[in-house]
Amino acid sequence: MEDYKYLFKVVLIGEAGVGKTCLVRRFTQLQIWDTAGQERFRSITQSYYHSANGLILVYDVCSQQSFDSLPLWIKEIETYASPKVLGYLVGNKIDQINSREIPTHIGEQFSQRYEMTFLETSAKEAENVDKLFYDIAIQLTKKAQEEELEQDHDNVFKPDSTTTISNCSTCFKF
Repeated sequence: MEDYKYLFKVVLIGEAGVGKTCLVRRFTQLQIWDTAGQERFRSITQSYYHSANGLILVYDVCSQQSFDSLPLWIKEIETYASPKVLGYLVGNKIDQINSREIPTHIGEQFSQRYEMTFLETSAKEAENVDKLFYDIAIQLTKKAQEEELEQDHDNVFKPDSTTTISNCSTCFKF
């Protein structure tokens, strides 16, 4: 028997080493799919987009290369994800003040261009991590309550006894 009203699929994407797994480890109440950022896993990752309710595109504020790769990730989102997917752009590793390469306003401009919610985090210091996942849970719940989410089984993920998910945390309960 299910002990939750809603179960949303939220997928983290971005280059390898930007801190996706660290963000997941800091927050353990949503079902979160942490994807590999390496190119060789991109074809597997694409199948995650189709039924995602939320996508978190992560870059490292200390890595110009990870920021420069964002347009490629946006192209994948536009190609494979639902147009109704909730999108967040997250600049991670803000605790590394002396190594920052991407100013906050640049991340904000990018997120506005692609109509994504923007937030900067530090998985190491747990700064804004709870805020990120709680905001996503609240926004997805509002969308579900307003019946804006598609009601077919392709968009609302309901695991069954044959489903195995690695790097998955427990479900957020409402």
